Amino acid sequence: MSIFETLEKQSHILPDKYRNMPTQELEARVRDIKAQLGKKLFIPGHHYQKDEVIQFADVRGDSLQLAQMAEKNREAEHIVFCGVHFMAETADILTVDNQKVYLPDMRAGCSMADMADIYQTERAWEKLTNIFGDTILPLTYVNSTAAIKSFVGQNGGATVTSSNAEKMVQWAFKQKERILFLPDQHLGRNTAYSLGISLDEMAVWNPITDELEYDGPVENIKVLLWKGHCSVHENFTVKNIEEVRRNYPNMNIIVHPECRREVVALSDMAGSTTYIINMIEKAEPGSAWAIGTEMNLVNRLIQEHPDKHIISLNPHMCPCLTMNRIDLPHLVWCLDTIMEGEGHNVIQVDDKTATFAKMALDRMLERS
Repeated sequence: MSIFETLEKQSHILPDKYRNMPTQELEARVRDIKAQLGKKLFIPGHHYQKDEVIQFADVRGDSLQLAQMAEKNREAEHIVFCGVHFMAETADILTVDNQKVYLPDMRAGCSMADMADIYQTERAWEKLTNIFGDTILPLTYVNSTAAIKSFVGQNGGATVTSSNAEKMVQWAFKQKERILFLPDQHLGRNTAYSLGISLDEMAVWNPITDELEYDGPVENIKVLLWKGHCSVHENFTVKNIEEVRRNYPNMNIIVHPECRREVVALSDMAGSTTYIINMIEKAEPGSAWAIGTEMNLVNRLIQEHPDKHIISLNPHMCPCLTMNRIDLPHLVWCLDTIMEGEGHNVIQVDDKTATFAKMALDRMLERS
């Protein structure tokens, strides 16, 4: 089920009493419900969440890591996922039938994941296979809908994370001559380039115009990049790097591989959210870092590492408006509905979609 279908089906609006409830009362309510439910309740919190929510997370992590933790936690009957829609879908796919996955605010989504829907993907696949025949293997970033994961699984492909993308692209090229990489063109481009594939061997598929954007003979194409991007990471620029180099000559620049190719090329390091966190944790006291990733995480790293000089690579960057949509009132409301036996905002992936999506996930997990 897409986020739009889910919203239509479950159009619950946060009651005013939660909007007007004092912060202390909201926090006390979360602590009370956690104490009452004990191990029956599990709250995974993505790194990009607000501090008001992340303080109550049982575990913090990236999207797939949290879904895997939910899968291993068979004691939890209620998994309240403080993240976004595609993350909760993955958790539902990996958990068992007697466990329910909830998303406290159904508006919590990912603009990148929404840039590839199943109808666009099926049209693209038909056109691309007409051009290239049976030479393409689809890969999708885990930041994608369950429907896209299912499509990839059904067509022999796999999911990837920003941590294992290189390994999975190498695996894909052992299966087929070409890959279709969804939905983030920047992660796909940066990964392929790091493996020695030249930029002139990469084309972009535009799902809006249903056209291949490429100058040159199509037989030279090895990587087909979906024209999608992260709205946050795409806003880090070469100018940002130039300003840091000018103002802080000794500062390390570390960015996420969802950034543009030219930004990654000019940075000192690039890696997943977990990689960035680990690098900061291991860094020497007194070291200086400009970080190109989501602002809530950067601010949290600044607070947790006062012995280091940390700034955002883009000082004017705002937190992702959809990734950290969940706030304390929505979390409390979700927990209250569980206590009342109603359980609003349950995320359920249909069996057929879940089966093929799990194939795509399993192909990755077997190689991770």
